[in-house]
Amino acid sequence: MLDPLRNSTWRLFLTAHTRLIARIEQNLTAAKLPPLEWYDVLFALKEAEGYRLRLSELAERVLLSRSNLTRLVDRLEKAELLRREPCPSDRRGTFAILTETGLTMQQQMWVVYSEGIADYFASHLNDDEVKTLQVIFQRLLGVAD
Repeated sequence: MLDPLRNSTWRLFLTAHTRLIARIEQNLTAAKLPPLEWYDVLFALKEAEGYRLRLSELAERVLLSRSNLTRLVDRLEKAELLRREPCPSDRRGTFAILTETGLTMQQQMWVVYSEGIADYFASHLNDDEVKTLQVIFQRLLGVAD
């Protein structure tokens, strides 16, 4: 069982994350842009070779279940931000491919998202605090993997 200090720190971490993401979501809405989960998919595709990923790979990169990702990809495809193509080597596999419209949307969203990161997070930390957080988060990710 964790001690009260670690319990309260965990709760602060979760609360800060939830509230900061909510503020960034509000900024995206005010700018008439899609939600942050759309950005995550568009960014993952932008970073992928050829702007394409199998849906299973995309689900891993954006940390969504396959069923949630399928619904999200449906919405992104309807908005013409990506397109699907069958995998030539595996009839059951499907690629999601970023479109030019999707790349443009990712870039528009990044302007608002990066401002939110700066306003609500980065500008409140000095370099030593950022380095400490990096060490901590890398350690925690190592434990989680």
